[in-house]
Amino acid sequence: MIPLKDLTSRRSFPAVTFFLIAANIAVFIYQLSLPPATAETFVRTYGLVPSKIQLALLGRHYSMQQALLPLFTCMFLHGGFLHILGNMWFLWIFGANVEDRLGSLAYLLFYIVCGVGSGVAQAAFSWGSRIPSIGASGAISGVLGAYIVLFPASRILTLVPLFVIFFMARIPAVIFIGLWFVVQFLSGLDSLGAHTAAAAGGVAWWAHVGGFALGVLLAWAIKPARQRAPSY
Repeated sequence: MIPLKDLTSRRSFPAVTFFLIAANIAVFIYQLSLPPATAETFVRTYGLVPSKIQLALLGRHYSMQQALLPLFTCMFLHGGFLHILGNMWFLWIFGANVEDRLGSLAYLLFYIVCGVGSGVAQAAFSWGSRIPSIGASGAISGVLGAYIVLFPASRILTLVPLFVIFFMARIPAVIFIGLWFVVQFLSGLDSLGAHTAAAAGGVAWWAHVGGFALGVLLAWAIKPARQRAPSY
């Protein structure tokens, strides 16, 4: 299923969402400008590599800054056009209204916290791995978690494939995002026995699960205070 549009109106311009999309695109263009060997070094330096954290904790080879900084920087790296296109599309569809509800500064902080938290979850479930994890999907998973809490009655205009036929449907957000999360969780369980990124399908499933769970928890903590404010 491909989300086309959320059908909940918003009251403000999503400046931070635009900024995050622009920042991701700018970094991706920079990645494309690098020679292959330099690009690989760039990803290994700024992508999240769990083995670096393990070695840094043991006081070997890497400083804690070198090991932990990628928890932030990996959110802005992508592995290809489809990777960044899918992530930025989901960020636009679901992020604009979450920003509208939280406010721009709170939303930016929320996004970063979810991104870092998703990286921690991925590192924990792939402890010792030397494969870099990159992409904004962990932070965006947090946005989806907030969306399902803040807009449970919203509907998502969705393109649904049925064999060779495509049709559009207005699917409740709780169903669309709920099914998405079930796929992420089951795929994460299936990846636990995988020892390489290729065997796991090259997807950081536990970053998705961790980011989503953190987004849900943070949104539930924020929601009661926000509900006291009048809505027009």
